[in-house]
Amino acid sequence: MKLLAILFITFVLALIGTKIFEGNWNFLFSGNLGMAVFMLFTGFAHFKFQKGMALMIPEFIPVKMFWVYFTGLIEIAAAVGLMVPSIRELTSILLIIFLVLVFIANINSSRKKVNLFKADYSGPGMSYLYKERIPMQIILIVWTWFFGIYLN
Repeated sequence: MKLLAILFITFVLALIGTKIFEGNWNFLFSGNLGMAVFMLFTGFAHFKFQKGMALMIPEFIPVKMFWVYFTGLIEIAAAVGLMVPSIRELTSILLIIFLVLVFIANINSSRKKVNLFKADYSGPGMSYLYKERIPMQIILIVWTWFFGIYLN
């Protein structure tokens, strides 16, 4: 849930900034900036913690490092797309689909007790999935829908 702090803190700071500099609360910009910064953090994490990320991928999927880097690039591209008004809605739709699909890796990771940062199997397991990952995934999907599609 620490990652959600990035989302919320960026959102609040952007909201305050838009009020100060534009004179109004720009929820659309602030919400998308919050998610964009979140996606940048997670996207770059694919390059910093690539070995741990590779352990998350189910065994039946080949060329794991390719998928780690590729999904990292997708997350970085999504961050950019959320900030471009003309492609924001399409980016949001694709990002929601992406968030649902990568949840499979999160389930697999929890089953195997993957510790992303140590790249070993000393992680918290299924309790993390139920207590943190599922709620976070729901928040990310609803947030993306609300700020990227509904308000857009």
